[in-house]
Amino acid sequence: MRIDIITIVPEMLEGFVNTSILGRAQRKGIVEIYVHNLRDYSKDKHRRVDDYPFGGFAGMVMQCQPIDDCISKLTSERDYDEIIFTTPDGEQFCQNTANELSLDKNIIILCGHYKGIDYRIREHLITREISVGDYVLTGGEIAAAAIADAVVRLIPGVLSDEQSAFSDSFQDNLLAAPVYTRPADYKGWKVPEILLSGHDAKIKEWEITQSLERTKRLRPDLLKKD
Repeated sequence: MRIDIITIVPEMLEGFVNTSILGRAQRKGIVEIYVHNLRDYSKDKHRRVDDYPFGGFAGMVMQCQPIDDCISKLTSERDYDEIIFTTPDGEQFCQNTANELSLDKNIIILCGHYKGIDYRIREHLITREISVGDYVLTGGEIAAAAIADAVVRLIPGVLSDEQSAFSDSFQDNLLAAPVYTRPADYKGWKVPEILLSGHDAKIKEWEITQSLERTKRLRPDLLKKD
């Protein structure tokens, strides 16, 4: 998989995408992640990429030209499955979305800033708009990082234990069961006896029961999803 992230603050992402799981995935040759500075595509002598909005609205808006030029350069070099814009009014990002995107070969993620981007870009170039929550961030870099991380860890070979990603919370719309490690007794806080029994079938039954109980108690909305 190849992920191209377009941003006006590349320093926010360069460290993140080159460490931990994302960094290891790249070193293994499983994933390629490129961070592009949108200002490199500005034709303004001060490298500006924003301007005042028509209509007298407050704030600033990211211009068409730099975004169009950057995306056009990338799409002239390869085909992309999705061109994603991170925006508060996009579809809510969830595990199912991450699962879908993990099957793609190439994706672009455009990080929004200011009051957003000129709407013509959304109409003509963007194929998918994604929000990571009902709140506003200074920029889309945090959202882009979250999307990249959630997607890459699902790709076969990225995690040492490939089944681990598919037992995480939100797979099958359930929260994960509690997990424990050694020692079995710490300050009198004990691990459930069933987990020490070695009885795989009973442990699996306990895991399912705990997942359902936690989901009903903490996120009942998940059980209403298809």
